[in-house]
Amino acid sequence: MPLAFSATVTDFWGLTGASPGPSDSYRVVVGPGLRSDLLLTLLDVVDGPLVATVSPATAERLGVADGEAVGRDALRARIAEAGLELNGADLVSYLPQEAQRAVTALPPAPGTRVLTAADAPEFARFSADAPEDDLDEAYVELDHWVALGTFVDDRLVAVASMYPWRESTVADIGVITLPEYRGRGLGRRLVQALAAEALARGHEPQYRHQTGNAASAALARAAGFARFGEWDVVTA
Repeated sequence: MPLAFSATVTDFWGLTGASPGPSDSYRVVVGPGLRSDLLLTLLDVVDGPLVATVSPATAERLGVADGEAVGRDALRARIAEAGLELNGADLVSYLPQEAQRAVTALPPAPGTRVLTAADAPEFARFSADAPEDDLDEAYVELDHWVALGTFVDDRLVAVASMYPWRESTVADIGVITLPEYRGRGLGRRLVQALAAEALARGHEPQYRHQTGNAASAALARAAGFARFGEWDVVTA
């Protein structure tokens, strides 16, 4: 973990005090408090540790114990042999501390404001115009904790929303810009504005997307986010 991510990030992922260097083995954490629909999670930190968090029943199924180190390939082989299927990794990114200071110093994003229930008709029109795949992956909702929208000529053309992720002080951000308005920097400024709002509320902004989404990865970088790691799960 060479970048200076905040303590909120390392604490959330249980990495405080962990070895900062890369590893070829997962550290197994048997978590009885794991969310009921999660059997297993894998976290591969960029240039950092690997952590596998499993339920007690899954630990028994895989033949692993709390605190044990299991090679990357060996653990994934055990997962497959047990008939468990990984969901497909998300890339998880955060703002390094220097980037946090930069986004909080930015002026208000042009044409951007908080969306409320009164904007439901505009949001419905926006959703009807947005690609279905974007709606599925980005998970942008008007009734989330905070939703911001950017208007061009009185039309809602980009929306970003966030919510506390997994009941924590991490705020998960989703963003959609209508295809014909992309390439203007609207999504970047919208994400930065929402990240600044998260920080003002004492939350850590998190940008998460599927590994194959190159456009979303480019937007995260442009907004100042740095890749923290890959996160994959097995669900019940």
